[in-house]
Amino acid sequence: MSRHMRTTVRLNDALLQQAKRAASSRGQTLTSLIEQGLRLALARSRPAVHRAEVHLPVCTAGGGTLPGVDVNNNSALLDLLDNRA
Repeated sequence: MSRHMRTTVRLNDALLQQAKRAASSRGQTLTSLIEQGLRLALARSRPAVHRAEVHLPVCTAGGGTLPGVDVNNNSALLDLLDNRA
């Protein structure tokens, strides 16, 4: 359940008429058009989140796959795992 709050907003008469026409032509209410515009304006004003670069560890140990194992063949890998269990 969403909560709504009534508030008064003062708009330029020409802007209000333009907004009413736009909402009507889009088949939406003036309130939903204003909410959509506010969401867009607020999203644009949010600073971009910068994340620290992640460095994944690289295994330097020797080894690799077992002889005869094809990592590109899923069913063969599953068969191999089933036989080892």
